[in-house]
Formats: sequence, C-alpha cells, structure tokens
Amino acid sequence: MTRAYVGLGSNLGDREGSIRRAAALIRATRLSGIIETEPWGYADQPRFLNAVAEIETPLAPRALLDQLLEVERQLGRERVGPLWGPRTIDLDLLLYGDETVDEPGLAVPHPLLTERLFVLEPLAELDPAQRIPGNGTVAEALAGLQSSP
Repeated sequence: MTRAYVGLGSNLGDREGSIRRAAALIRATRLSGIIETEPWGYADQPRFLNAVAEIETPLAPRALLDQLLEVERQLGRERVGPLWGPRTIDLDLLLYGDETVDEPGLAVPHPLLTERLFVLEPLAELDPAQRIPGNGTVAEALAGLQSSP
C-alpha cells in the first residue's frame, strides 16, 4: 500500500457535497478541512471549495489517476470550457509516496503543487512534514509561498 494525497476542488453545484462524495469514493483515510478560495488560473468564475484527502492505495500511479478521473465522471465532471475553468469536481493526484513520475498525462508530484496555496494549506493540515520530492517538506513549500510577494 502507498500513501497518496489527492487535491479536491469544486465550484459548481453542491460544492461541499461533491467534495465529501469524492472523498468517500476514493476511500480517503483522512480529509483536511474544506476551505473556500478564490479561483486560480481563470478568474471569471465562482469561488472554490478545496480540500486534500489522504488515501492508502494498492494502485500504481497511472491506475490511481484513472480511478480519480472515473470518480470525476461519476460526479458529473465534464471537461469542457477554459483550462482551470468552472467544474463540479476536480481531483488532482498531488503526491504518491515519495515517488516522482513524469510520463505523458501524469506528473507526480503535481507540477503546480508548490504554487497553489489552496492545496498546500490543507495538505499542511494533514502532514506538514511530508516530503515533496525535489522541494523539501510541505511546511517549507507553504512558508516559501506565503513569503512570496
């Protein structure tokens, strides 16, 4: 079994309900607090609710990503509209153990992890000492982002 962390976000429909249903469907062992955040990357849309789930999985990274995409489909996610645009649910594989994966359609750690306060804050709530391969700990990444102008 491998411990992995998944970012959950929603800004359409029952945002909290979608996050909680997704966490149940991916069998989260822990779920951070749910925070409301401004949109990132595409500003003209409703505010998001975001959280991070910790899971224990026997799946390899690609199989886990496929499972996350299937849960998104089950919860009504349609990949239409602008990049980083509105969505009923978004599941991002943030970390997979201490592994680094770089293959078409899958990068772990998530390539934007250290740039997103809305992911680092809930991840730090779950495990501030968790190492981000190539970037130190979650707490260090969070402190670096919070101190950026």
